[in-house]
Amino acid sequence: MIVSSPASGIHSSIPQWPKNEQPREKLRLHGAKCLTDAELLAIFLRVGVKGKNAVNLANDLLHHFGSLPRLLASSSAEFTRIHGMGISKWSQIQAAYELVKRSLEDGLAQQSIFSSPGHVKEFLQAKIGGLPHEVFLCLYLDSGLHLIECQELFRGSITHTAVYPREILKEALSRNASALIVAHNHPSGKPLPSKADQDLTQTLIKALQLVDIPLLDHCIVSNGGFFSFSESGLMDI
Repeated sequence: MIVSSPASGIHSSIPQWPKNEQPREKLRLHGAKCLTDAELLAIFLRVGVKGKNAVNLANDLLHHFGSLPRLLASSSAEFTRIHGMGISKWSQIQAAYELVKRSLEDGLAQQSIFSSPGHVKEFLQAKIGGLPHEVFLCLYLDSGLHLIECQELFRGSITHTAVYPREILKEALSRNASALIVAHNHPSGKPLPSKADQDLTQTLIKALQLVDIPLLDHCIVSNGGFFSFSESGLMDI
């Protein structure tokens, strides 16, 4: 995460910066990829607060939440507790975040997951990587391995909240799914599989085999991390 800002503008208002260092102008001239996280966020914030310009304020937000994914996944209550942050700014950021997630989901629906395997990782990291609570997702795929639907089925740690294979079977059959990918997040740790994760994966593989629906992968997502059972050779019974 890059959160630096131009040295010439550490305390001054953004309009006083050299024209080519102002975030909007920098984006226009060089493209969004050339901006830091703080500069991109500053474009949504538009203005700062007394003693801080928008980029300084954006840097403070990123440091407060610890990462961009956690900032984007923050609730309105968490966000508006910060001085200068109101519901309007939170809503603008959430709208942009939702557009990103929908764009990634549309991409999975248009292309086979095997023609764009990186899209699955990007989509899951955007969808659940920054959440403060654990969720369990099912990605239902058609015969061409295009996404039919992504559904949140369970919420809470899978070591404490039961993930019912029969519920997953029912939902997959109701959508005429030809294959499945399941995923969950580790909000407070590394994306490494626990014994419970491994046992659940094996149970799901066996249950889905009864109706000829292959489980293609079980993905674990954390804040900035990703683990694939398939890529790690852990999908064999």
